[in-house]
Amino acid sequence: MSMSKFRKIGLVGRPDHSGVVTSLEKLVSYLDGKAVSIVADAATAALMKNVTLEVVPKTDLGDSCDLVIVVGGDGSILNIAKYVLSTKVPVIGVNRGKLGFLTDILPDEIESKLDDVLSGACSLEERFLLDIYLLGSDERKYLGSALNDVVLHPGSAAQMTEFELFIDDVFVYSQESDGLIVATPTGSTAYALSAGGPIMHPSLDAMVLAPMYPHSLSSRPVVVGGDSQIKLTIPSTGSRQPQISCDGDLKYSANGGDQFLITKKTVPLHLIHPPGHSFYEACRSKLGWGSRLVKKND
Repeated sequence: MSMSKFRKIGLVGRPDHSGVVTSLEKLVSYLDGKAVSIVADAATAALMKNVTLEVVPKTDLGDSCDLVIVVGGDGSILNIAKYVLSTKVPVIGVNRGKLGFLTDILPDEIESKLDDVLSGACSLEERFLLDIYLLGSDERKYLGSALNDVVLHPGSAAQMTEFELFIDDVFVYSQESDGLIVATPTGSTAYALSAGGPIMHPSLDAMVLAPMYPHSLSSRPVVVGGDSQIKLTIPSTGSRQPQISCDGDLKYSANGGDQFLITKKTVPLHLIHPPGHSFYEACRSKLGWGSRLVKKND
């Protein structure tokens, strides 16, 4: 990559994250000294009362810039992904959240890391998303997309729900549980991890199906190929109405007899990483893995 590719930079900030305004102002000050122009969505521009920026609708952000810098947490990148996917504009994050598996740059590293990125010393990574559809008799209705996970859950009440799972039209099991998490490798370090799912390297072409508190001691997470067709069927009997969420955003309240199809989205999200990025280093720092032992000198 060359710097000439990044001539117009889009800024997105999460309003409810502490320190976001400080980092946004630092970014604007830094970018003003570069041969780039800056745009922002209206909500982000409103955060910076002393700075005047070109404002574009969030839906047009991908068409309006060559690179999007997101200031916030991983949830901020989850939110912006759907607006830039079709344009293939890459995204990089400044971490103002908690874990920050997707937001690589620390607030005090903005200048040094972006110097590398704008000079072309960076790597590009593709992360796939999931699509979920409600299946009808002769068509399917798109419900939403998720970078982390699609979750079938009982909603606000703590009660078990029933469903049947099919993979590539082959029956797998019927289950009574609090629900099912269908996660991408990106999402394997999010909600699925809390449900006992495995950590998957982001480069894997796979999904994890992690049951939530199953009413069975033998039910365990299952890893399947990324091109698998996941179908969930809700029994036509019973009064429970589970819900479908994508990256924590409620999309649909199910009815008895509903069938859902979950598949890999055809267009991936493009993430930019600064030099030295390591998924395993992120695991060490975010999950508390042990660091390398240092040999003592006698």
